[in-house]
Amino acid sequence: MPTYEYECRRCGHRFEKFQAMKDRPLQRCPRCRGKIERLPGGGAGILFRGAGFYATDYRSAGYRKAARADKSGESTKAAPAAGSAAKGDTTKSKAG
Repeated sequence: MPTYEYECRRCGHRFEKFQAMKDRPLQRCPRCRGKIERLPGGGAGILFRGAGFYATDYRSAGYRKAARADKSGESTKAAPAAGSAAKGDTTKSKAG
């Protein structure tokens, strides 16, 4: 729910009111009961709370697992499939 800012036309009292967007704007000043108007808002700022926010914070579990393995020096590549020759292997397997 947004916070709206109001100003009284009679006494100049300015105040904020936390209201739902569907609520009607206030009509009377809480101090003098004069007419008030809702002031245009500047919009809300974005609040980031916590240790930090990075593009990599929300990566998939598979990506994070591969990154951890890469950091620890483990290979993330799968071993060659059975029956396929490794690169540089010149021997041919004989069919039985």
